Amino acid sequence: MMQTCSAQMPDDRSQRRCCRSCSAFTMTELVVVIVIVSLFVLMVQINLLAVFRKSTFKAQAEELVSTLQMAARAAAQSDKRYEVIIDLTEQNYVLREITSPDLTQVLDEEIIVNNNFSGNCRAAYVLFDDGDYTNDGKAKFRAGHSGWQYGGRIVLFDNNEKPYSIVINRLNKIVELKDGETELLMPKSKDEMLF
Repeated sequence: MMQTCSAQMPDDRSQRRCCRSCSAFTMTELVVVIVIVSLFVLMVQINLLAVFRKSTFKAQAEELVSTLQMAARAAAQSDKRYEVIIDLTEQNYVLREITSPDLTQVLDEEIIVNNNFSGNCRAAYVLFDDGDYTNDGKAKFRAGHSGWQYGGRIVLFDNNEKPYSIVINRLNKIVELKDGETELLMPKSKDEMLF
């Protein structure tokens, strides 16, 4: 708000003092407005940067790796079982805690994470370490206290169709993102299939 001097001043010096204080107050207002606008612009930039990061291939792939690691860690620290369901048709994935004996039904209260892949990241196929392969429908990775029921490779393509593999190794319980379509460590016998 701009303050004006409306009183008649007999002296020219008094009028100058009044106008100086008016302009100083206006300068202070201007600085405050600039600071507030700058803060709003900074908040918008931070939000846009977070959205941009989330939409990049690397961020989405690392988010899936993190979800798989979370399932393995939670299962190892408890007697609960967890399942990561990758829907190759719908291009999304879900992490759930298995609470019912019916493994085909996913209850809303079981869902911990529910994410979609965007145009920058596409799930192409899943190859399990027992030789099963799927490029449509749902692929399920279950983790229990002993580790992963099945290991495998989830192949993702970026927007340039470059392949990347998320390798779930049930032998050493490591989940990692690698360039290309990497080889899998296959168990030698049924005794190595733990759940």
